[in-house]
Formats: sequence, structure tokens, C-alpha cells
Amino acid sequence: MATNRSPRFRVCRRLGVNVCGDPKAMDRAGAPAFKRTKKLSDYGQHLIEKQKVRAYYGIMEKQLRRYFESASKKEGKTGEVLLQLLETRLDNMVYRLGFANSIRMARQLVSHRHIEVDGKKVNIPSFAVKVGQTISLVEKSRKNEQIKNNWLSDSKLKLDYIERDEANFSGKLSRLPERSEIPVQINDNMVVEYYSK
Repeated sequence: MATNRSPRFRVCRRLGVNVCGDPKAMDRAGAPAFKRTKKLSDYGQHLIEKQKVRAYYGIMEKQLRRYFESASKKEGKTGEVLLQLLETRLDNMVYRLGFANSIRMARQLVSHRHIEVDGKKVNIPSFAVKVGQTISLVEKSRKNEQIKNNWLSDSKLKLDYIERDEANFSGKLSRLPERSEIPVQINDNMVVEYYSK
């Protein structure tokens, strides 16, 4: 399985948004060394928006292209459908629920078999979570201090399309998210234009 191991904070500064969720990621973003001096071309702007999607969800180029092709065949706005497909990946759902403090940690929890979907262990980060499915932490992993602290932390986002059951270390996707609810700073129209050329 291919994984992106590039320095997270550097990626955040280059893209101009905090894609990794760490509060310290943008500390040096205002430094003169990181200021853009040249105006970006249209292609450059489209490319940056596409790179933001990859960085937010921790996926590779081939995966994103496949998601785009799948989204373009479905009903609705392609950009919105694309983000819904990415948002309902298992590793992203584990991150949104609060089991992990980053998308990288969420992917590791899934691939190391710490996560169950409807009572069955799933170790595929790209597994598509369907509306109504329950995601839970396996019994043995509930004693892990780091995971427990992440789960009980108050710093996580409260999202209307996700239901959390704090006592049972579980949560579920109650419905598909609307574009305005997805917490990513992306111009999805530019992403669609990038792949439509």
C-alpha cells in the first residue's frame, strides 16, 4: 500500500491551509521565506486545489483520479460527490469520529486491525462506509491510552452527519454529508476543472 510520507507542516505551508489538523502546522506560514512572490497561473491554482484534496485525505494521485472518475458517473455535482466519497472512506471516518488525531494515525489504526465495522474487523483504509454502518474500536484497543485520550478529547469537531456513542467507543454515519458541512478548505470546482481538461 502506497503511503505519503512527505513532511506534513511543509505541505501545509506550501498549500496555505492546515491540511493535517495540527495546531502548530501554520506557525511559520507568515515568515518571509514562505511568502509567494510570483502570481499563480490558472493551472497553478487548479493544481494547488487538487493537491489540497490529496493532502486532506492522505491519498495518492492514482486513487484520487479513480475517485474522480467514479464521482463523475454519479448523479449530482461532481465536486460534491467526490468529497462525499472521500469523506466516507473508513480511515477518514475513524479520524472524524476522534479515534485518531491525524489521518495518518487513523490509517494505521485501520490497517493494524483496531477498527470494526458492524462488528467485523476491517483493515482496508479505503473501505467505503455506508449510511447507517457502525464503526467501533475493538475491545482490546479500548485500553490503549493514546487512543482513549483522543476519543475523550474535547478538541474534535462536532459534525452533524456523524453520531458518536462515547460510552461504547463507537459511532456511525447517520447520513451523507452536505458540501457545506465537510470541514475542508477546497474549491471543488477547480478540482473538477483540473481533471476535466
